[in-house]
Amino acid sequence: MDAEQALLGAILVNNEAHFRVSDFLDKSHFFEPLHARIYEQMGRLLDQSHVVTPVTLQTYFTDDTALQEVGGATYFLQLAAAAPTISHARDYGRTIYDLSLRRQLIQMGEDIVVTAYDAPIESSPTEQIEQIEGRLYSLAETGRSEKGFEAFSQSSAKALELALAAFKRDGGTSGVSTGLIDLDKKMGGLQRSDLIILAGRPGMGKTALATNIAFNIAKDFREGLNEDNEKEVIDGGRVAFYSLEMSSEQLATRILSQEAKVGSDKIRKGLISDDDYRRLASTTTQLQNIPLYIDQTGGISISALTQRARRLKRTLGGLDLIVVDYLQLLTPSGNKRSDGRVQEVSEITQGLKALAKDLEVPVLALSQLSRAVEQREDKRPLLSDLRESGSIEQDADIVMFVYREAYYKKSEEPADMNSAEFAEWQENMQKIFHLAEVIIEKQRHGPTGKVKLRFDENFTRFENLFEGAPLADDMNPG
Repeated sequence: MDAEQALLGAILVNNEAHFRVSDFLDKSHFFEPLHARIYEQMGRLLDQSHVVTPVTLQTYFTDDTALQEVGGATYFLQLAAAAPTISHARDYGRTIYDLSLRRQLIQMGEDIVVTAYDAPIESSPTEQIEQIEGRLYSLAETGRSEKGFEAFSQSSAKALELALAAFKRDGGTSGVSTGLIDLDKKMGGLQRSDLIILAGRPGMGKTALATNIAFNIAKDFREGLNEDNEKEVIDGGRVAFYSLEMSSEQLATRILSQEAKVGSDKIRKGLISDDDYRRLASTTTQLQNIPLYIDQTGGISISALTQRARRLKRTLGGLDLIVVDYLQLLTPSGNKRSDGRVQEVSEITQGLKALAKDLEVPVLALSQLSRAVEQREDKRPLLSDLRESGSIEQDADIVMFVYREAYYKKSEEPADMNSAEFAEWQENMQKIFHLAEVIIEKQRHGPTGKVKLRFDENFTRFENLFEGAPLADDMNPG
């Protein structure tokens, strides 16, 4: 009460005191409801460029019974008379804020006990823990991230740090390198706080590309000490992979297949040779300690995903990439279905973008495309092909598509293998069989365009496409 009275008095004496606390303090932080109403009205008057004094305030409280109980309009005069200097206003504001947090923690503790005793059967303890984590995190962040204006000198210093980081790296990227040279050149790596959408029709290899990128980043992870003797990431990064469609074992099989050069089909069917097994075992040993963490929970909500990402970042001491496979398998917060799927996807994409900014981590989210692609002669995807495309296109910083012409060309194989048509078809397939395109259709910070990669179907692996490298080895189009 003393701190609240001191702050309100300081504002009455010098309205400048309000601007020293308004960036972190609002009416909800006051213990006394009357003080909360007074503070709120002060803010309204100042927003309208009016002067706040005992005289201008009393007009708005003529019918306030709580004010009448403490002396009516004379209470404003008492506050002003006992006011400290404006230099202490922020300290009083912080005291009010801190005490408010303590009250909320007490209330939260009581809620946890009540919920644990009386939770409905369908509410699992895990869900309760995630909800509590969310409330705690929100409470911890309240008042902290109201960053307001930042001087250009600070912003430009950060931009210079990014440029210096790009200069120091071998690949010349300011973001996290994908391990794919031409893709890095086009995007400058994966940038912190960006939401990157990777979309494609089934069979195009979007999961394979995301897996390749995630693995490349985790495999290259290296830490060192900066000038302040603190740990910092020198190369690569720590990756959280939310595999909503595939199990962790299936995803691990893909990665082992890619690295050991043993076909994933052979692994699944148990057709591996002794040499294959030795390569797999050796690769598994080499990859034991890479910082790639897989969450295979199906149908996870955007709020649960957010809490788990925050928890993992705290546990690891940092996080450098989040991958979500795929967007449409996420559910809205609390599993509450809204009236329309577009609205649900909008909540999900906004949540992913907020997570990217909050944790300062690039989020790579995979997305499905509509069947409209299949109806066109040129089957290269367009932004309009994104399912529920409005919100996805709007919230994303980068939208890119995976396209492989050979996937469609395969189905055009002529029946007569001795015909001229078959020879022509085979010649065309030789040119495109291992060719893949990543089409960057939207990029806030750079150019759009196409990036060509090499795709190996046997190991579902995307690689750099070097000039003169063969594209048609091991082609088996039939």
